[in-house]
Amino acid sequence: MKKSDEDWMQHALELAKKAAQLGEVPVGAVLVKNGQLIAEGWNQPISHNDPTAHAEIIAIRHAAQKMENYRLPDTTLYVTIEPCSMCAGTIIHARIARLVFGAVEPRAGAVGSANNLLQDKQLNHRVEIKSGILAEECSAILKNFFRARRKKLIITR
Repeated sequence: MKKSDEDWMQHALELAKKAAQLGEVPVGAVLVKNGQLIAEGWNQPISHNDPTAHAEIIAIRHAAQKMENYRLPDTTLYVTIEPCSMCAGTIIHARIARLVFGAVEPRAGAVGSANNLLQDKQLNHRVEIKSGILAEECSAILKNFFRARRKKLIITR
């Protein structure tokens, strides 16, 4: 049975929960080709001491290694939040065909919120974009994470 965008986003949400359990900002990403899981990732910048260890970057790195190619044509990246400019740039360089994301990121989103790198007419690659998939669930996991973090800061002060 073919998985839907919602099914893949649910998988990304499970990865986001894994990130939250590790104390990382809860973001998950899944890269799919021809209906098959190629790679997955969750935020790990804190645990890896690596500012580039965003969920999207980790999934793309693993996929490139698995596919033995830095280009990932005909793939779809599912991510729980709108990618930042670093991740959007990587999506372009990897030639990912399609991006599906859940929650918008009004401050740093580079796929339509703060800016839109994926549709820049100066670039030679365009990415099909679909947003709002399980947006409420994707937004809620982030809000709950930061609410708990703020509460913890208040209690420990």
